[in-house]
Formats: sequence, C-alpha cells, structure tokens
Amino acid sequence: MKIPDPIPARLAALKTTPTPELKAQWRELFETEPPAFNRRYLESRLAYRIQELAYGGLKPETVKRLETLGEQLDGGNITLRRIRADLKPITGTKLIREWQGVEHTVTVLADGYEWQGRPYRSLSAVARAITGTRWNGWIFFGLISRRGA
Repeated sequence: MKIPDPIPARLAALKTTPTPELKAQWRELFETEPPAFNRRYLESRLAYRIQELAYGGLKPETVKRLETLGEQLDGGNITLRRIRADLKPITGTKLIREWQGVEHTVTVLADGYEWQGRPYRSLSAVARAITGTRWNGWIFFGLISRRGA
C-alpha cells in the first residue's frame, strides 16, 4: 500500500495557519528571521521552501539558464534585476505630481525615469531633485500610500 504524500496537506494548511506560526516555520525552514512582508509573501515562500526540501530544488542547468536569461534582459545590472517588473509602471506612463504649485511630469522609461529631459535611475532621485529633500519616490508620486509603505 502506498503512503499518501503529506506535502499537499501541509501546503493547504498554510492558508489557515496563524501568522506567528508562519513566522516560526520560517525560522525553522530558512534559519533566519522572517522578513517584514505581508502574509501572502510568507505563505508563498514557505510553500516553495517546503516543496524544495521535500522534492528537491531547481536543477543546476535550470538555474544557469535562468541566470543567462536574466542577464540578457538586464545586461547584468543587479540593481535593475531587483526591481520587480510587475510593480514598475509600464514604459511610457506619465506620472504627474503637483509640488508647491508647480506640476511635474515624469515619464517611465524601460531603464529608469525622465524628468525635464534628464534621465534618472529611480523615482526617489526624481523626488529629491524636485523637493530638495529625501523622499520615497513611490510615495511621492502616489504609487503607494504611506500606510502601505
């Protein structure tokens, strides 16, 4: 008789596990403190890690292929690689913000942002140029709220 695989049940249980227990599992499985991300992030990373430990991770050839593809997309620029493509506004988007009675328009580029004809690597750099002080660019342009930060 074949013993049923306990992994699917363990993964399903993550949805109803209290957050403090998820964090305890994180400490056990990753041997680090859990990040201060939301519950969905913890669940998804724990689910992956549980499966990885039970069934094995990606094959070395797959990891190498993914790294090669990543370098083709970002030219080996680690800073660009860390920006989640699904969070960044679509290239060509115009971000408009009024600051001290002046309207400022920023254009999203494939590799950064443009304001007043000058390229910038981050929205925070644009916000600093506009205000003269340090700002989280995503908050300054209203892409995330202060509460969500």
